[in-house]
Amino acid sequence: MKHKLLILSITIFYILIGCNIKHENNRIKPWDENSWYWQYKDEPIMLLGASSDDNLFQWPKEILIPHLDSMKSVGANYVRNTMSDRQDKGFELYPFIQLENGKYNLDKLNEDYYNRFEFFLQETKKRNIIVQIEVWDRFDYARNHWPIHPFNPKNNINYTSEESGLDLEYPDHPGQNRQPFFFTTPKQRDNELLLKYQKSRVEKMLEISLKYDNVLYCMDNETSGEEEWAIFWSELILNKAKEAGKEICVTEMWDSWDLTSKQHKRTFDNPERYIFCDVSQNNQQKGQVHWDNFQWVKSYLSTYPRPLNTVKTYGLDGGRHGNTKNALERWWRHVIGGVASARFHRPDSGLGLSELSMNCVKVAREIEATAKFWELQPGNDLLSDRDENEVYLTSKPGETYVLFFTDGGEVGLNLTEFNNEFNLKWFNIRNGEMFSENKIKGGKIVNLSPPGELEWIALITSK
Repeated sequence: MKHKLLILSITIFYILIGCNIKHENNRIKPWDENSWYWQYKDEPIMLLGASSDDNLFQWPKEILIPHLDSMKSVGANYVRNTMSDRQDKGFELYPFIQLENGKYNLDKLNEDYYNRFEFFLQETKKRNIIVQIEVWDRFDYARNHWPIHPFNPKNNINYTSEESGLDLEYPDHPGQNRQPFFFTTPKQRDNELLLKYQKSRVEKMLEISLKYDNVLYCMDNETSGEEEWAIFWSELILNKAKEAGKEICVTEMWDSWDLTSKQHKRTFDNPERYIFCDVSQNNQQKGQVHWDNFQWVKSYLSTYPRPLNTVKTYGLDGGRHGNTKNALERWWRHVIGGVASARFHRPDSGLGLSELSMNCVKVAREIEATAKFWELQPGNDLLSDRDENEVYLTSKPGETYVLFFTDGGEVGLNLTEFNNEFNLKWFNIRNGEMFSENKIKGGKIVNLSPPGELEWIALITSK
């Protein structure tokens, strides 16, 4: 009898271990076989996104569901979600209860806010969409958003300006980093009063989000703050996950447009804390510099490869951060260059979920059906007669070549070592369609020129 009970106990133990292993492999994490990329549900995954807001969890389900379905229809599987409460569209909620006198009680969390958040995570998980959370967004606590915010001393019953150290107005751009809200942690100004309410908000978020395996965590939106702030929140979140028996991935998004800056090295040089890096601010750059800066990061991290995410791709005609052509080039340069994720930013700073962005995702998925990006190596050394910012290449020599032409042009592709026939497909990324297909012969340098102006993709595969 004892022998049978022992066998039963061992069997149950291994069943539980097996379940835990399976569950662990289900989560989003760096791919075991190539840590430049992600894996999800035990399979490698390329994260491509295009969505029209930064905090989709605030959207009523009547508009959220069609938005997610439209993304899914073209293969988009990646969204940005700031835990923001800015009153931009009129339906956003604050995370605290508002009293009859109009003031907020920071000791009482608003369950409707967090119910929206959980519903959003449920719906994205159903569609295998990965959510990159940004815990804090500096724009919530400055300029026109601060006077009405619950954390503003005049709007709550919990503290005064003198007690909290918070002024009633912060009219400067938050990049000036003059808001004491971001200096509360013990190794900064040790503001225990304010930190208590900040922690309660984050811990409630984690109570919900840690139940879902499709979530990544970024501490801030393009912060220029002190490193101690990012360390405190990343360690709190990692520790809470550990207590819950979860392994998660965290990072920080720094404000500097220069990826070689000391700011970004705070993330690059600490892989034990930051399992991935978000380098979205590279999308403030243009042309060859944009490509070169990203490739510098890949070289810098070559001894400890990690997924490089770009959750914000800027650019829209009439917008503030470049035009539509800039957006298309930036997104494709990063995809060709080896990012783990690329998402178009929301209007009016990006293309959002639009016809153009959806067509880009559609073409990328068509390429992926033939050529997995994680099997290719970016680099333009096989190209000749190439002008600056004319064309970019990623390849597996002899088998697959993917070229992105920014605006027509002509280059030579070195196929001299492979004396066989190749298949060439041209894709028009603006309409999302394959334009033509024909054969080319290797064993020489092959001249390639797109069928027209503007942006094109050439997919070359060995027969």
